[in-house]
This record gives sequence, C-alpha cells and structure tokens, in this order.
Amino acid sequence: MENRKVNPLKKYFPIFVGPTLIAFIIAFFVPFIMGVYLSFAQFKTVSDAVFVGFKNYITVFSNSDGFLNSLWFTVKFAVISVISVNIFAFLLALLLTQDICGRNFFRTVFFIPNLIGGIVLGYIWQLIFNGILMNYGYTLTSNENFGFWGLVILINWQMIGYMMVIYIAGLQNIPNSILEAAKVDGAGKTRTLFNIIIPNVMPSITICLFLTITNSFKLFDQNLALTAGAPANKSAMLALDIYKTFYSRSGWEGVGQAKAVIFSVLVGVIALLQLYLTRRKEQEY
Repeated sequence: MENRKVNPLKKYFPIFVGPTLIAFIIAFFVPFIMGVYLSFAQFKTVSDAVFVGFKNYITVFSNSDGFLNSLWFTVKFAVISVISVNIFAFLLALLLTQDICGRNFFRTVFFIPNLIGGIVLGYIWQLIFNGILMNYGYTLTSNENFGFWGLVILINWQMIGYMMVIYIAGLQNIPNSILEAAKVDGAGKTRTLFNIIIPNVMPSITICLFLTITNSFKLFDQNLALTAGAPANKSAMLALDIYKTFYSRSGWEGVGQAKAVIFSVLVGVIALLQLYLTRRKEQEY
C-alpha cells in the first residue's frame, strides 16, 4: 500500500487552533450562554439565580422610558457619527495620498487621538466644551443636545485618523495603470472617484463601516466621562443605560442582563447586515 502524505496544515491544525478555540469558549462563549440564561432569572450573584421566565424582558419594555430613550439616542448618534467619520476619513485619505509636503507627518498627527483612552478623552473634551459653553451660561449637562453633539465631535476627533489609515491602505492598492488609463480616456476627477476609486476601495469601506458602526453602538467610556447620562439620563447611550440598570438599581440585575442581551442581538444583526450588503457591492464591482 502507498503511504499517504499527511497535509501539514491538517496535522498541526489542532495545535495552532486549539488554544485560541479553548480561550474563546472559556472567555466568550460560556459567559455569553450564562448571560442569556441570567436574563431569564432574578439574581444577586450567579449562584443564587432563580428562573423567572420573560419577566425581565417584560419589565424592560413596560418601564421603557430609559431604555427606549437610550436606544433612540444611540441610533441617532450612530447614524451621524458613522456618516461623518467615514466621509472625513476618506477625504483626508484622498488628500494625504497626494504628493504633498509633510504627508507622513500629517498622517501621524491625525492618527494620534486614536491612541488616547476613552475616559481621558471624555474628561479632556468635557473641560473644553464646558469652558466654551460657560461663556453663554450653559454646561454640557444643561441640555441633552449639548451632550449629543459633544459625543459626535469627540468620536470624530478620535476615530477619523484610524479610519483614514485604513482608507489610505486601500487607495495605495489601486494600480496606477488603472488611474492612468482613466486619465488617458478623458475621465474627470468626479468620474474617476465614483467609477474607479470608490469601487476599488470597497474592502476598506466594508472594514471602516463595520468598525464605526460597532464602536458607535458600544460607546461607553466617552459617554460616562463626558456627561454620565445627564441631564436625567437623557444623554445616556445603551451601554451606559445597561451599566446603570445593573449596578445602580438593587434587584434589577436580571433586567440589566435582559437589556444586555437585547443590545448584543441588535448590534450583531446590524453589523452582519452591513457586512452582507457591502460585501455584495464588492462582488458587483
């Protein structure tokens, strides 16, 4: 009988994948399943959980003022921040892939805010915004609109540089021969942008949209530091509302866990839908 050669990838697959898979199961999958169960229970600690059925979910929507307000606030914030971050990041990437003096310096400058922690950023921008608003007799917590636009400005300042780097990588992968051919054929800048550049950077657009959507929905540190949900929890995003429900209201741990499950499902569905739609665009091009 002939000796069959064993594929090295199959032979060493368990060695390389095994530790990561075990860590994923222990650190993510098992806690997620436990979290889903606890959303149907009343508990103080995991060991004393008592199953109560859909009571927690009924409470979430019957006492829906805080949850629905936070949901609407988060959706508005996500839509505006995703659009603004990606547009400005793409325009910056276009500018900084041109042959201009000091482009590497400017790339570094725009990327640096992404390296600063969310809590630190929140307090820095809180001082800046309050310093400006106090001249007119207001603070960030005087009105939820101040907190909303403060968060939009903060997340733009933090994330534009990171998304810009991804767009630059996509733009630099476009073959010069294609751009030169378009120029020879008489294509103008607008036509080149929409018919050649954007289709060729669709993979980068997919990544940037995914990152900005998920980060916008999951925003917590910056929200906590900037407004902490004030006034009257009207500027609290979903993550902060869940945190306050779980840790600030005795006996509401199960309700907070139910909110967390709803939140996870919502973000997962939106992110997967976005990936599906943008990847279809990649295939079309």
